[in-house]
Amino acid sequence: MIEDAVREWPAALDAPVTADVAVPDVVSRHQQSAPVKIVALARDLGLRVWTEPLPESLSGKLVRDAERGGPSGWAIVVNARHVKARRRFTIAHEIAHFLLHRDVATGGVQDDAFYRSHLSGAIETEANRFAAQLLMPWPLIRALNSEGVTEIRDLATRLEVSETAMRIRLGLPT
Repeated sequence: MIEDAVREWPAALDAPVTADVAVPDVVSRHQQSAPVKIVALARDLGLRVWTEPLPESLSGKLVRDAERGGPSGWAIVVNARHVKARRRFTIAHEIAHFLLHRDVATGGVQDDAFYRSHLSGAIETEANRFAAQLLMPWPLIRALNSEGVTEIRDLATRLEVSETAMRIRLGLPT
């Protein structure tokens, strides 16, 4: 079942989320082995990642921060109370906002537990899709599949994502 979903996934959906956004070489470099080292990727994009206790309803935020931000002047703050897979997706989601939306989010973005912010639903959907592409790139899924990693649970474990995220990425029911 997983093999079919991987094999049949439309190639067009592997492309960057928007035509005018090219995935930088640094992103591709971090997607060569599982799991994607998402904090290292953020660092190489000029972002600093901070983990701290936030209200349960807040997953994370992308903020301009002259002191705690990386060379870009931006930082990602992620909720320390959330499980590792959720923190990883939150970091990827905030990287997506940084790469795709920082021009419309000049003051920063706060995302609630459902990865919603003050930005439009279309922008949030785009950030979620981009985050999934960062953490679960098709070449890695296919490579794991060819190594015999075919169970959703095992794929999710190897990619350090939730089983639900893995199912969504594969286009399977959740």
